[in-house]
Amino acid sequence: MVISDGLLFTRVWLWYCDHHHIPLPTGHKFPIAKYAMVRERLAADPRFELNAAPLAESTEIELAHDLAYVTSILKGSAGAGVMRRIGFPWSEQLVRRTLASVGGTLAASRRALVSGVGGNLAGGTHHAFRSEGSGFCVFNDLAVAICALRSCGSARRFAVVDLDVHQGDGTASIFAADPDVLTLSLHGANNFPFRKQSSVIDIALSDGTGDDEYLDELKRALPKVWDFGPDLVLYQSGVDALREDRLGRLAMTHAGLMVRDRLVFDSAKSRGVPVVITLGGGYADPVDATVEAHVNTFRTAADVWLQV
Repeated sequence: MVISDGLLFTRVWLWYCDHHHIPLPTGHKFPIAKYAMVRERLAADPRFELNAAPLAESTEIELAHDLAYVTSILKGSAGAGVMRRIGFPWSEQLVRRTLASVGGTLAASRRALVSGVGGNLAGGTHHAFRSEGSGFCVFNDLAVAICALRSCGSARRFAVVDLDVHQGDGTASIFAADPDVLTLSLHGANNFPFRKQSSVIDIALSDGTGDDEYLDELKRALPKVWDFGPDLVLYQSGVDALREDRLGRLAMTHAGLMVRDRLVFDSAKSRGVPVVITLGGGYADPVDATVEAHVNTFRTAADVWLQV
């Protein structure tokens, strides 16, 4: 159970957007099927309250992104080169899915500020820059949530704990000159993006890094997050560090990823810092290993926040 300011919460609230289908070419490498699979498994767990994500407003997205870029995506006028860099063909379905993905993180962030934790079964689109998308990321939901919460006075200082195997380059770039946002990225040194940005804390890991080294690095980094004093942590919980991941190049196990998640959650909860969880990457083939790892992240969150 979560007790916050005298309120009792018996479920972790999650938002999903997989009901907005994206038409992708046959053989496209984006693992679109994983999102519904994760939702279906978590829906069977009574500790979760699942909600369809609302669509983010363009005015909210424009707090973090260039107006001309936002307009080009929403109206379908973005050029072929822009969409090629993103990695998706433009469609009205893509626009709705993208708006729902951002809206899910916004809703989960607002929930986290009330109950201590909230989650989005999408999002973590950390490769989107202020005026362009990249790497399957159209708009940066993490950045939009930070800017939106700040604009309404809900929170002032934020930490992005990005444990996706690919560096959160877009997030780092957007907040490069912002003293009230700490960006932490643990990522593969030799993996995409090959032109890295500068996070506040960057930890680049060698190919083949396994559980012990990874967890040691995380344990050394997390105290710096808490010393920063964030009002909210945005956790990009990508599971592509898994050994089975075809794009990851690291060698973590399911058990190691669960320890990773628990380190973040336990240390945040013990300090009274709310956490919003976004899904991030995961590209195992077959996809079942990725789905299991994502589900484990949210189950670990429930284990931590719903205990008395």
